Amino acid sequence: MKVLYVCAELFPFLKTGGLADVNAGLPPALQALGCEVRLLMPAFPAIAAHSRGTRPIALLPDGPQPWGPAPVLPAAAVALATLPVVATPLYLVQAPALYERPGSPYLGPDGKDWGDNALRFAALGWAAATLGQGLDPDWVPDVIHCHDWHAGLAPAYNRAFAEAGRYTPASVFTIHNIAFQGLFPRTVFPQLGLPASYFDVDGLEFYGQVSFMKAALWYADRIATVSPTYAREITTEPQGCGLDGLLRARAELLSGILNGVDYAIWSPDTDVLLPATYDVDTLPVKASLKRALQLDFGLEPRGQALVFGVVSRLTVQKGLHLLPQVIDELVQRGGQLALLGQGDAALEQAFIEASLRYPGQVGVRIGYDEATAHAVVAGADVIVVPSAFEPCGLTQLYGLRYGTLPLVRRVGGLADTVVDCTLENLDEGRATGFVFDDLSADGLLAAVRRAFALSRRPGQWVAVQRRGMGLRFDWPSVAKHYLFLYELLRPGAE
Repeated sequence: MKVLYVCAELFPFLKTGGLADVNAGLPPALQALGCEVRLLMPAFPAIAAHSRGTRPIALLPDGPQPWGPAPVLPAAAVALATLPVVATPLYLVQAPALYERPGSPYLGPDGKDWGDNALRFAALGWAAATLGQGLDPDWVPDVIHCHDWHAGLAPAYNRAFAEAGRYTPASVFTIHNIAFQGLFPRTVFPQLGLPASYFDVDGLEFYGQVSFMKAALWYADRIATVSPTYAREITTEPQGCGLDGLLRARAELLSGILNGVDYAIWSPDTDVLLPATYDVDTLPVKASLKRALQLDFGLEPRGQALVFGVVSRLTVQKGLHLLPQVIDELVQRGGQLALLGQGDAALEQAFIEASLRYPGQVGVRIGYDEATAHAVVAGADVIVVPSAFEPCGLTQLYGLRYGTLPLVRRVGGLADTVVDCTLENLDEGRATGFVFDDLSADGLLAAVRRAFALSRRPGQWVAVQRRGMGLRFDWPSVAKHYLFLYELLRPGAE
């Protein structure tokens, strides 16, 4: 089965969040199951600079289509290339006027969305659909698998070809975060090259705007999202972000498939970014990594201090507006905080002020780098993910693997992957972390207190660590679920 995998980020070349890790992990797992996978991405500088063996395939079609004009785009072409350490071939959408820009793939230097993002990502969707029509005559996909709003127009273009009587591949769309929907003014619609009838409530119109996310949810053959609980949540208010009604209407086509972890990168026994490695049988080594983390973040190197780690974007979505409200008690109880992240300026300032208020107990690093992220996950005792909503979450999965107990809110993939350390769950040997419900400082503080309580029972703490380290959330399992979806879409399948 030939699968065209359409995305905008790919670890380690271009990453703004966990989506890049997913796009690095799932395609090779699909290949291992016998799928013939090719990536399709915009030729962002970070991707194009590492591409090798690039050869042109074709110009993107710009002439009349069966339903009307093609998208109004600058000169654009598709080329085939490879990337180092990536076994999956890569189609590049080459459009210098759209992609050859510094910084983020989505934001300009001023931190605001690029003004032409609608066309930049319409080009990605148009390339996907035309590859489905044989733009590369040597390779035509059976399935076009699109990821997040950036690829949202691909199912719409694909449907337009189907309604014009053309043979088309099946389309699958994965929602990674429904809060980011690719919303644009209705004035861009004539430039997108879609049938006029598609700007409708039964189409991609969303309260008078164009929604790339809604386009995908309306026109894709199957919809997936990244955890079973999130799949249920987005069919309700407010988690559906205005699209819950559409998702309820298509609920029979919606699947929740938990993301996986690339254990070649995130595993404490082989982690090349750590000064020492350990596994479930050599857990005492973790104490040396804790001390190294404390020293690196300017914390007092107290072995008995319970170190709470954070690696996150600093946003309300991540629930991190709650953490400054509990830092006083966390420190008073003898705990410490090591935080790596960036985002909301007010939150950044709140954490910086906490570090000044509690020198030696609160350490803050504004920014992100991969080595420090690994150091926090490995060296902390508890990894904190108190999200307001969380489609899947990878940080808590990394914490489990490293014996760093996750402290999470019971939402989305966090609810699916962490079992609270209640007395019953401890007694039954099921507990793996600390879970709270109310999105409030009191809710978070109750979980923090439970962490301190368990830390005074070292035998039980180690048992919970070992249990979490033994769990596996691997990409081969995820790939099997997606392959099942693909098979359902084969012609004649029931």
